[in-house]
Amino acid sequence: MIKVLTSGTWDILHEGHIEFLKDAKKQGDFLIVMVMSDHAVYRKKGKLPLFKQKTRAIKLRQLGIADQIIASPENCDNNLELIVNIKPEVIALGYDQKDKKVEEIKKYLFSRGQFPTYYRSKEFANGIHSSHLRNKVTLEKSI
Repeated sequence: MIKVLTSGTWDILHEGHIEFLKDAKKQGDFLIVMVMSDHAVYRKKGKLPLFKQKTRAIKLRQLGIADQIIASPENCDNNLELIVNIKPEVIALGYDQKDKKVEEIKKYLFSRGQFPTYYRSKEFANGIHSSHLRNKVTLEKSI
């Protein structure tokens, strides 16, 4: 069984996320989706997500694409040890994920004797990002 792992904020699920997840699932037999903690999102993006981690995980589960949803621990500065424990054969990356972060993951896993394949997706939904939709959702929540 080929395990595929991907990770993200998944705050406002949109067409680009859905297409990415479907594409990631095609890279193996079992798709594991990691949901970043609220604290990690804040450290990475400088703002809290609109939806709590538990809500984001539930929404992902409702899509029915992933075989397993994992919430990263709140106190986790990075998910590298979690990735080591999962032992994915494929790590699916978004087209816009930073090369520096990918190199950090590769180096860490290599040091632990793990050599997954790294799959970078194409751009979906014309590059829509949750941040493009954030103001609209914030406005809708306040009405």
